[in-house]
Amino acid sequence: MSRVARKPVVIPNGVTVDYKDRTITVKGPLGEDKLTLMEGVDLEVKDNVISITAKNAKEDKKIAAASGLVRSLLSNMVTGVSQGFEKDMEIVGVGYRVTQQAKDVQFQLGYSHPIVFSPPAGITIEVQEATKFKIKGANKQEVGQVAANIRMLRPPEPYKGKGIRYKDERVRKKAGKTGK
Repeated sequence: MSRVARKPVVIPNGVTVDYKDRTITVKGPLGEDKLTLMEGVDLEVKDNVISITAKNAKEDKKIAAASGLVRSLLSNMVTGVSQGFEKDMEIVGVGYRVTQQAKDVQFQLGYSHPIVFSPPAGITIEVQEATKFKIKGANKQEVGQVAANIRMLRPPEPYKGKGIRYKDERVRKKAGKTGK
């Protein structure tokens, strides 16, 4: 079994965990998430702690690695339904901006038309300023994927750094052409 899988997952107050037929369901104040376990990995829920066990982990390295993966996924599920995840994004560029339209978000990114982005269910986008917004949700993978999809609308370019980027992202700028 991996070192990650040996560490138990503590269930905070307000979160309920249900385990039936190799499917674990985690419910909390921010939503619900499900995970189906793979063969060879099992778990036990007791006293607000989830313990992961791997069968034949010493012989099969894939099961040992999968046990660590399952522990990380469970930890993210518990954190997601209790606290949630968020990504801070910012837009850099003259005339580039974002506006809120009910649940949708409209981007002006230098194209000839505005881009309207509709987030999937369970994800909310909160515009703070014309150039700053947050992506929030209970599922870490979905929040990251939505952030990556929005970033791909206008990725940061290497000469002036214009585009959509994560808040703490550093864009390496290239030197432009030098004149004679």
